[in-house]
Amino acid sequence: MSGRVVVIGDALIDELRDDAGVREFVGGAALNVAVGLSRLGVPASLIAMVGDDAAGEQIRAYLAEYDVELFASPSEHGSSRAVSTRSAGGEPEYVFNDAAQNRRVHYGDAERAALADAAMVVVSCFPFDDAEQTDALVDAVASASASLAIDPNPRAGMLHDRDEFVRGFEKAAARAQLVKVGEDDAQLLYGGPLEDLREKLTGLGVDAVLATYGAGGAAIDAGGMTLSRGIADLPGPIVDTMGGGDAMLSTTVALVRGGLPEDEASWGFVLDRAMEVAAATCRSEGALLRIPE
Repeated sequence: MSGRVVVIGDALIDELRDDAGVREFVGGAALNVAVGLSRLGVPASLIAMVGDDAAGEQIRAYLAEYDVELFASPSEHGSSRAVSTRSAGGEPEYVFNDAAQNRRVHYGDAERAALADAAMVVVSCFPFDDAEQTDALVDAVASASASLAIDPNPRAGMLHDRDEFVRGFEKAAARAQLVKVGEDDAQLLYGGPLEDLREKLTGLGVDAVLATYGAGGAAIDAGGMTLSRGIADLPGPIVDTMGGGDAMLSTTVALVRGGLPEDEASWGFVLDRAMEVAAATCRSEGALLRIPE
């Protein structure tokens, strides 16, 4: 087994529209995590759907720039695109194209070999409301000995069946060592508070639950312990929250891929560092992970 982490999920073009105009960034939650891991010094691979089009070339070039290995699933609809505008509170609101709403992930021999050799597998922004794809994911991950981390990262604009998404997510989460969830996830999927979802995931047997509360900080439930932290106080204003959660997940995975911490002090170090990296990331536009100085 190598130290490489394999990330499964989405890759897309983020088209950001606000008062300053229109800008494009290569993004996607899974892609952000893979690139973030690479920036943290962890070898990373990404399994995601990427089209054979100009946007796909842009995505491939970006991943090559950050030394992320890509296993591209074919796409009949081209590459995914998310058009985001900023709400009054500063949070992004998304509209997704046909490719993003119909994304599929393929597991061939190369993908399965990468999974078998991985130190950890991370799943983010996966179409859990597609039962066939969920079954294929569970099968592909089950054939590997790597530990599993999941961030459901549901998007209202890509959610076709909430009940099916919940079933698929919980089916995969029951096999996971680490699950990251946020307040928006709990509300969109369960219509309830994040505290209830944390308790549910612990009950499913998840070893560690990383819960994010935006400006309210974050918490980890693991081994009968619960640790909470407020947002890290770094110089400069918050510019863009888009990549904060992905930066937290990248940092956490980078620190626990060799095995979960067993005591409160070690978990505290993980949570503190993840909060610092997230805070640094939110001080620049775009979702690229930033390492605090």
